[in-house]
Amino acid sequence: MDPHLLRTYVTVARLASFSEAARELGYTQSAVSQHIAALEQDLGAALLTRRPVAPTPAGARLLEHADPLLLRLDAARAEIVRMAATPEQGLTLAATPTALTRRTVRALPLAGVTLSVLPRDEIPAAVATGAADLGLVDGLAAPNDPLRLPDVAPLTARGIAQEPVAVLLPEDHPLARRTGLRLADLVDARWLDAPGTGLPLARLRTACGTAGFRPALRYDGTDLRTLAALVAAGHGLALLPRPVADEAPGTVAVPLTAPRVVHRTELLHAGTLRGPAAALAAQLDVTRS
Repeated sequence: MDPHLLRTYVTVARLASFSEAARELGYTQSAVSQHIAALEQDLGAALLTRRPVAPTPAGARLLEHADPLLLRLDAARAEIVRMAATPEQGLTLAATPTALTRRTVRALPLAGVTLSVLPRDEIPAAVATGAADLGLVDGLAAPNDPLRLPDVAPLTARGIAQEPVAVLLPEDHPLARRTGLRLADLVDARWLDAPGTGLPLARLRTACGTAGFRPALRYDGTDLRTLAALVAAGHGLALLPRPVADEAPGTVAVPLTAPRVVHRTELLHAGTLRGPAAALAAQLDVTRS
């Protein structure tokens, strides 16, 4: 398939409009229609209904393939461009909120850094496509086990830290005076679903082998103070790295005693590191040891 035609199709399907897709892509509406017709002819299947504009069953299936295919193409282009280019003087870092510990922040250069705080699932793609030189991503793992990251492109992941985790509760919660908590005893508790900040509920279900941990409230932001305020107000519990949980105002952090899991942070990069990116990676390796 011609990737240009595939990009046009994805844009039309996302916007549900040939004219809007033409404006976004900088084509004429006629050119967009020709792209879609050429792709349909190539595949031998109708991909879109025209009124309204919506994917057919075959088109919906193609969309499932299209995003990873186009991402992989973008990643390949970005890596070749990086190899051929002169190393940049600055550094672009994409990180999750809970990966930005005191240690990682202190390792950053004092100038020339652009920091983007992103949800976990977006960081591998940002590094793969060159939107970020480096990524800091974190999550739950068994001690010394690597994180399970989406396979978006050939990326190198280095473990740079692992810390204990704690359950964050309101100060007046009945369990707030416990010295430790088992995750299995909290399956039916009220939880916050905060994939951009707290450790994901899906990972808790995997760790416990249960379908519990139903969210009482979903928070789509990346601000840890907001997450702590929601916990303090009784909207639900959250699982956080122990150092982060200990500093959350209006809450109590109770260590997780079972299962035996840690908060792991990994540094992501594509290709060979050069310039400031290589210097930061070396600094984080030094501070880990």
